[in-house]
Amino acid sequence: MWLLVALPTAVAVLLAFAYVRARRAHTQALEERGWLLERERETAAQSAVDAERARIAHDLHDIVSHNVSVMVIQTGAARQVLATSFEQAEAALLAVEAAGRDTMAELRHLLGVLAPKGDDDTLSPQPSLTRLTELIDRMAFAGLAVDVRISGDPCPLPTGVDVTAYRIIQEALTNALRHGDGVKAEVTVRYASHALRVEVLNTGQSVLTGGRPPAPEGDGRGLLGLKQRVAVYGGQFDARRRLGGGYRVRAKLPLERP
Repeated sequence: MWLLVALPTAVAVLLAFAYVRARRAHTQALEERGWLLERERETAAQSAVDAERARIAHDLHDIVSHNVSVMVIQTGAARQVLATSFEQAEAALLAVEAAGRDTMAELRHLLGVLAPKGDDDTLSPQPSLTRLTELIDRMAFAGLAVDVRISGDPCPLPTGVDVTAYRIIQEALTNALRHGDGVKAEVTVRYASHALRVEVLNTGQSVLTGGRPPAPEGDGRGLLGLKQRVAVYGGQFDARRRLGGGYRVRAKLPLERP
């Protein structure tokens, strides 16, 4: 009688133990599969970035080398006939101008931002930290209060560094306006002898205070493009969530080419 009672109990215990082991093995297998899929996605994304950079580099090489060669040849021809034939010199210089315009158009096409542009974009001034006040005013009008701190001695910057610094601030503030709580942001620009440092902080919900940070929208192409652009100038770029809430974007741009 005792065996009849104990045997089903033992079988039930063994089945429960086997179920728990199988459940743990299944969970572990799912976790490993998720990790492998994440690694595969990261590898695929990096491969896509590398392929795109290689394509852009190839296109830039072809465009620049061809058009600069044309410009050099036509400029030499204009120099030789400048004193004897004004018409031929003018034609050569017009060819140089056309080649230059074609080059700039292709460069804008390859390196321009992916967001749609307004009709008057080609007539707008070049992005620059000297126009930072205009950007801050636009953000304030849209509802984002921005505090700006500038330290060091402002000095003329290389064009590429100047444009990149402006774009970093522009992208970070735009993201703060779209995805943050829209309350406040802080911009810091530090001038030093060998580098320019840019930092943008914005407020937001924190998991430490019971809030849940909003899920990021889009595929992050803006920040990824900025990271690639900063790398071109040998700089450092970092963008991440702040422990106390909000987001931080930070960059260091050398003022001397590596």
